[in-house]
Amino acid sequence: MSRETFVVLCAAAAAMCGCQSSKVKISGRIVGTEPRNIYLEEVTPLRQTIVDSTVLAADGSYLFRLRDIAASPSLYNVVYDNERIPLLVEGGDRVTVNSAGSVVRNYTVEGSAESELLREFYQAFVVGAQHLDEIASRFAEPNLSEERHRELMKEYTNEYFRIRREQLRFIVENKSSLAAVYALYQRLPGDSYLFNGDGDVVYYRTVAEAVAERYPGSPYVGALQAEVARMDAQAGLASKVSELNYPDLELTDMYGEKVRLSKVAEGKVVLLDFWSAELGTSNALNADLKELYAKYAGRGFEVYQVGIDTSKPLWITAVQEQQLPWKSVTDLRGRASSALVVYNVQRIPANFLIDREGTIVGKNLYGRSLEEKLEQLLP
Repeated sequence: MSRETFVVLCAAAAAMCGCQSSKVKISGRIVGTEPRNIYLEEVTPLRQTIVDSTVLAADGSYLFRLRDIAASPSLYNVVYDNERIPLLVEGGDRVTVNSAGSVVRNYTVEGSAESELLREFYQAFVVGAQHLDEIASRFAEPNLSEERHRELMKEYTNEYFRIRREQLRFIVENKSSLAAVYALYQRLPGDSYLFNGDGDVVYYRTVAEAVAERYPGSPYVGALQAEVARMDAQAGLASKVSELNYPDLELTDMYGEKVRLSKVAEGKVVLLDFWSAELGTSNALNADLKELYAKYAGRGFEVYQVGIDTSKPLWITAVQEQQLPWKSVTDLRGRASSALVVYNVQRIPANFLIDREGTIVGKNLYGRSLEEKLEQLLP
């Protein structure tokens, strides 16, 4: 399963400005095992952190108390015997989590509507994944006949698609629930996509719209919309490349006007440059680029610079203070920008040099190496 990606969707839940906060109580009993440590894990944008721990009492009971918890649901895991029980809790919740025997397979939740709904999906999903593992282990049977191999393949395939159908059913039927957001990001072993690759965007968009209606202003909405934008960008990448030899972009400048990369690049050698005012390391690189721009702009050189930022005032201030003379644009999505996905940019700064024929002829060229390439391309 892919908890890492879902972590990003919990980003602002615990840090929303102006929201009320209160106490949360998580308690219950875990029976049928020897008393041992039980942990409470908080899921944040950057990591999963153990925030509390205790030892089960003789009767298997435990208690966690949290303070200053946001009114908007946040993700926590109750961790016991290397198994995780996910909870979506909000300020004021009094949650009871009980289990007997196998923790994940048998746990129950009361006192949190979102957590109860999440249990409905998660428990069945984990049980199904464990069943798949059990079937897969049988392929190692000694002297496995061809007929037995076919039987196991059929059994595995049937179970695999049964789980996926149930996952889809849960998401569609509970599209306005935050539990559906969690379900979107769970993967069976070997899965890169939820159902059929690019078509997944339909489910992400459906959930994003439904959650926005039920929880106006929820931080999950923005994260889901960014995911939809990335998937849309990837879906359209092939057609854009076939038409232009490079992926086209259309982003907004500081005046709110849409600026298309292909329009800027018409008849020009263009540098597509990715930078960030928020990183604070752009001044020197932009200063060098300004010198090259002054030297070659008259010969047909242009720059289309994409700001990977989230603060519009900070980005505009940097553009104005540095007196950047070229096309400066952004979508204000920071690292969630679809432009990064389209060009597979892993780190900032980065750039791509596109010649007059629309071919990408250089990548991450700076200073002298960029100037040498411009001399070759510009008469």
